[in-house]
Amino acid sequence: MTQTKTINIIGGGLAGSEAAWQVAKRGLRVRLYEMRPQQMTGAHRTGNCAELVCSNSLKSDEANTAPRLLKDELRAGDSLLVNIAERCSVPAGGALSVDREKFSAAVTATLQQHPNIEIRREEFVDINPQEITVIAAGPLASGRLVEAIGQLTGEKDLYFFDAISPIVEGDSINYDIAFKAARYGKGGDDYVNCPMNKDEYLRFYEALTAAEKVKPHEGMNDEAKFFEGCLPIEEMARRGVDTLRFGPMKPVGLIDPRTGREPYACVQLRLENLMAEAYNIVGFQCHIKYGEQKRVLQLIPGLEQAEFIRFGQMHRNTYICSPRLLSETLQMKLYPNIFFAGQISGIEGYTEAMATGMLAGINAARLAQGKAVEAPPGLSAVGSLTNYLANAEAKNFQPANTTFALLPPLEPELRKKMKKKADRHRIQVERGLKAFQEWLSDTGELKAASAEI
Repeated sequence: MTQTKTINIIGGGLAGSEAAWQVAKRGLRVRLYEMRPQQMTGAHRTGNCAELVCSNSLKSDEANTAPRLLKDELRAGDSLLVNIAERCSVPAGGALSVDREKFSAAVTATLQQHPNIEIRREEFVDINPQEITVIAAGPLASGRLVEAIGQLTGEKDLYFFDAISPIVEGDSINYDIAFKAARYGKGGDDYVNCPMNKDEYLRFYEALTAAEKVKPHEGMNDEAKFFEGCLPIEEMARRGVDTLRFGPMKPVGLIDPRTGREPYACVQLRLENLMAEAYNIVGFQCHIKYGEQKRVLQLIPGLEQAEFIRFGQMHRNTYICSPRLLSETLQMKLYPNIFFAGQISGIEGYTEAMATGMLAGINAARLAQGKAVEAPPGLSAVGSLTNYLANAEAKNFQPANTTFALLPPLEPELRKKMKKKADRHRIQVERGLKAFQEWLSDTGELKAASAEI
């Protein structure tokens, strides 16, 4: 029987959309606040829920990897967004990548059709600690909401700069030079590769480092707060002439069919949709002026006449200092009716946003139903994320992705037996998924995860 209690969810991004689904399927009503399209951000293009503004990749879906473990835990919890991502997937080697327009449209339609969800297209600025609320406004929360969060938490001016990659029209790529292949031959010809010799690379490097940058918008002028996992390409280049060749332009595992050899450097482009209309330039997030971007990027062999659907952009990401504010359940320590999820909570990554949204939704529903609010075990990928958020060092706190480094290490005796890293990772993955599934079962959430909607 549907209960009448209503839970507020602030933000219709990945975390907010997943949280809304998890609450609604447990029989509670949801008010999902999303200010777009009435009020846009500096990076979004549509008013759709779960719009992807950076890459279209949800990272590796290969067995025995940390990103795959997180996705498997989301699958175990009946994640709406992972299920839709699989239906909207595009070829991307061993990764799960999506047609971003189909993905966000499908998420939006599903939420709109759910009888327990009311989507309100308005800016939310009044946080009431007495109401059960999930704040999943994302890193581009409106200024007034950020001010309200600051008043609630006592946190101010906590942010880092993030960037999004350029997108190229597929039919403007020169395939006399560019070639299709996945690194090490994994997954077929899912990437377009633009090889460079040494002279071409140095010419590109010099142009990139000399290109005129755009100043960060929204009045922010502190450019030192970059997230290390998503550095602008020009910032990486300034760290050394070979930095790019050992980063996003590494040629390892690729053979140029024109020469039969590994190139000196290589730029990879990843498919944006099933019709091969568009490709994003992998790892090329930047904040260079548009005219300069076109000039520099057209120095890449194979992109001499490239047409750009979108240029790279820089934007400010806002997040709280979770170790000071949150428990492992994603509740505020001071105001337990308030949950945080997604990048604003201090995690980084699409699947990480979905995972924290899933947990915040589950726990908000449990709180509303008078049940104990629970945190997943630290052996799991979801649990390791929330453990990081609650227990990381507060000083110099920065967002984190799901990695094996966040998962508990194997016991010394077992580690000695497992000489290969791949074997150790396999054990961590098996333990993590088993622990999460047992947590769902023990809390009674396994039944809710598999319930018919």
